[in-house]
Amino acid sequence: MEMSFSPHKLTYTQMIVLSFFCLILTGALILCLPISSRDHSWTSFVDALFAATTSSCVTGLVITDTFTHWSVFGQVIILALIQIGGLGVMTCIAMFSIFLKRRITLGERRLLMQSAGSLEISGIVKLLRRILMGTAIVEGCGAVILSFVFIPKLGFLTGLWNAVFHSVSAFCNAGIDLMGRYGQFSSFTSEGFQFNPVVNLTIMSLVVIGGIGFIVWSDVVKHRFNFAKYQVHSKITLVTTAILLVGGAVLFFFFEYNKAFEGFSFGQKVLASMFQSVTPRTAGFNTIDLTKLSESGKVLTTVLMFIGGSPGSTAGGIKTTTFAILLLSTLASSRRYGSVTVFKRKLDENTIVQASSILTVYVGCLFFAILAICALEPFSFTEVLFETVSAIGTVGLSLGITPMLCTGSKLILILLMFTGRVGGLSLMLVLAERRRNIKITRPTTQILIG
Repeated sequence: MEMSFSPHKLTYTQMIVLSFFCLILTGALILCLPISSRDHSWTSFVDALFAATTSSCVTGLVITDTFTHWSVFGQVIILALIQIGGLGVMTCIAMFSIFLKRRITLGERRLLMQSAGSLEISGIVKLLRRILMGTAIVEGCGAVILSFVFIPKLGFLTGLWNAVFHSVSAFCNAGIDLMGRYGQFSSFTSEGFQFNPVVNLTIMSLVVIGGIGFIVWSDVVKHRFNFAKYQVHSKITLVTTAILLVGGAVLFFFFEYNKAFEGFSFGQKVLASMFQSVTPRTAGFNTIDLTKLSESGKVLTTVLMFIGGSPGSTAGGIKTTTFAILLLSTLASSRRYGSVTVFKRKLDENTIVQASSILTVYVGCLFFAILAICALEPFSFTEVLFETVSAIGTVGLSLGITPMLCTGSKLILILLMFTGRVGGLSLMLVLAERRRNIKITRPTTQILIG
């Protein structure tokens, strides 16, 4: 399979955006077919497009229950979209080139570098092999562990299929499940799974591993547990991730102790707190009824969904590194430092500007989406905010209003999911990358801020 393209026609960012668009459109057309639905009827194009988008963009928001609506064939298509969307379309295409032992050109290496979120072009093929091998090993181990729970409950073939499906969905941070057999849109809230330590800990581990990013993987494999030798990117990612996971779990424990966790034992509350802290990292699974969350719990979940996972991973959101850079930049500015330093390294000013741009793009998209959906729907601001952040953060958690949205609101969420997966800044650059920038030095001026 060839990866050839003309660099004079499309930029690397445009290639990545176009590849996701083609993947979504192809998936939607297949899911429309009667063979894809359980009752062998045609699925409306908008509903199929929504399902293809939420799968390819590894989001997890659904308007039709995955188990009750889609046939086994449809579920296989959804799983394929999750896997390809999680790894990246260009990465999957390159995988076939490697298997066919075809030489990958310099232009293709640059494209793969951007698609995989790598910092440098050297060693990109080696990194790609590690990504593919690591993905197979982690998803395989997850499926084997989960099979010890699913096979005794559902039989060998059905149990194995459920184990594989949920392992891939968790690792890719998709949050799409087949738990509809126990109740539509129930996720892991049903008895036998809600407090099952094997299911909970396996799903959480898969989500975190998939969400820390491929560059971090490479650092861990190369330097083992020698944290001092990690790249600054990996250090920021791991520290920020740890703070968010632990801090989120502690806050959920206290916020929901007598609210959503009422009636749970102490151990169950701890487990639920941990799961609820991990799943907003763009996973989308849930073990409790999210409508029972306290207002503080909903706000905390929204914030964690907005931050999301890490760059170059299967996760979405503005990313942990963006959040960390913005926080460090704010602290440096308040202390009147001339630069931002972290782990004895000075951050590049362009990185800080990009982080601010990403935040602005995401907030802008959310503002207009919330404004439009509130005008179209009868739901509260909190509910709309939760769903839109879940969409653009490619999370998939829901307060239950997504299946009841009108066509216009569904299309808005589709655009948010697409924006969140390809990256808000990348999408904005698609139309601007080819413009010629004429360097002109303008007079400097000052204005009042704050």
